[in-house]
Amino acid sequence: MKGNLIIISSPSGGGKGTLIKEVLDTVPNLGYSVSHTTRAARFGEEEGRHYHFVSKAEFQEEIEQGLFLEHAEVHGNLYGTSKRQIERITGEGRDVILEIDVQGADSVLEKVPEAVSIFILPPSFETLRARLIARATEGSNDLDVRLSNSHTEVAQYSHFKYVIVNDEVALAARKLASVIIAERQLRHRQAEAIKDILDSFERSKH
Repeated sequence: MKGNLIIISSPSGGGKGTLIKEVLDTVPNLGYSVSHTTRAARFGEEEGRHYHFVSKAEFQEEIEQGLFLEHAEVHGNLYGTSKRQIERITGEGRDVILEIDVQGADSVLEKVPEAVSIFILPPSFETLRARLIARATEGSNDLDVRLSNSHTEVAQYSHFKYVIVNDEVALAARKLASVIIAERQLRHRQAEAIKDILDSFERSKH
C-alpha cells in the first residue's frame, strides 16, 4: 500500500514548519518532501534538509524537463515539488509531508485529489504579525508583503479537509499527529490487513 501524500499549508508565519518538525520526530513511517526554491537560504537552513536552493536558470530547466509535481511563484520567489521524491517516499509505504503555500496546494490537489490536506490557522492576525517580526528573517518590505498576502491566504482554509488552529504548539502538534494517524486507519487503506484477518477467521471454521 502506498503512503499518503499529506499537504500542510498556512500563511507565512503560521507555524507549519514548527508543527511539522514535531510530528516528524514523533510519528513513525513519515517522510518530508524537500522543495526546490530560488530564494536565498535563511540563517540555520541547510541545503537538502530544509530546501534545495537553486538558481532561477536551474529551476526553469527543471520545469522544462517536467520534474515538478507543481511549481509556483510566492512572495517573488519560485518554489517547486519534486515528482520523483514524492513517488519514492510513498512507494516505500511511508506517508510524506508536503509543506506548501495555498497556491501550490490547489495545484497538487487538482492532480492528486486523494491527498490529505491540512491548513494551519494562526489564532489571530496580531499573533501572526508578532511571529513574523519575532523570527526576524525578512526585511521590512518583505514583511509587509507577507502580511498583506496573509489576508488572501487565510481565506483559502475552506479548500482543505482539516483545519488546525496553532495557538499552543504542543497541542497543535498532537492534533496534527492525530490527523495523520487517523487517515491511516481508513477502511480502504487497510484492505490487505483486513483480508488477512478475515481469512484467519474463515480458516478457523474448518
